[in-house]
Amino acid sequence: MEFSLQFHHFLAIIAGSLVGLSLGLTGGGGAIFAVPLLVYGMGVDPREAITISLIAVGLTSFTGFLSRWRKGEVDLKTGFLFALSGMIGTPAGTWIANLIPETVLMLAFAGLMLIVAERMWKKATKPFVKDSLCQPTGHEEPDDQVTCQRSPSGQLILTSRCAALLLMVGVLTGVIAGLFGVGGGFVIIPALVLFSGMPIHKAVGTSLFVISLVSLSGVISQTFAGRTVDLEITLPFVLGGLAGVVAGQAFAKRLSGPALQKTFVVAIVLVATMVIVRNLTASI
Repeated sequence: MEFSLQFHHFLAIIAGSLVGLSLGLTGGGGAIFAVPLLVYGMGVDPREAITISLIAVGLTSFTGFLSRWRKGEVDLKTGFLFALSGMIGTPAGTWIANLIPETVLMLAFAGLMLIVAERMWKKATKPFVKDSLCQPTGHEEPDDQVTCQRSPSGQLILTSRCAALLLMVGVLTGVIAGLFGVGGGFVIIPALVLFSGMPIHKAVGTSLFVISLVSLSGVISQTFAGRTVDLEITLPFVLGGLAGVVAGQAFAKRLSGPALQKTFVVAIVLVATMVIVRNLTASI
């Protein structure tokens, strides 16, 4: 019995390390592996796996945020706006997840994995688009043709139209977090760059800040929904994730970014295919 428990702890550490490693290597998207690893690798209930994933994602993201914040690579004003709207969306995502059968929930999660894979493949094959829908106030285009604006010093000018757009994307991120237990960085980073005119390095740091708060909101929503977590799995999973992030960031400096992203995409597609096949065959 004791050996079985220790082996379970070891599996949780390995699973968490794989998630953390992929997060550290790619800078985002790694959390998409958390739920499949917990459900199919460790036999955790899908809804409990979502809660454990949110805890792990929140803590690892917060660790990354602190590092970026010290370097001045976080826009707290824009981040708070995103985070607050995201925290509104997470209870809605949790409520929707309660209404969906587990098989349908996992199939929808597989669909989300394929969307993430498609986005990451595009990012790996093309340079990140520098143009955005947000322009400095000195831009020659009339003000009424852009959604968001920034001052010459780079500060976001929060008009009602700009705030509405950012709030809408933030709520969508929160719903995704509540539904699937992922941080939503694949939505947040492009939105920050395209809609708020933020430089990519600052968008990554701000995204980590947003994910931390949205994940916290997700955990609270899951708790109020009556979800519980097994600390015997959660603690080693989180510790493995934190160690994996550190290792992944160290390895990432030595590896080719685009090739790494493409390899990661192939892994996501394979896991998504496995999830689809297992759930479709189980429902037949």
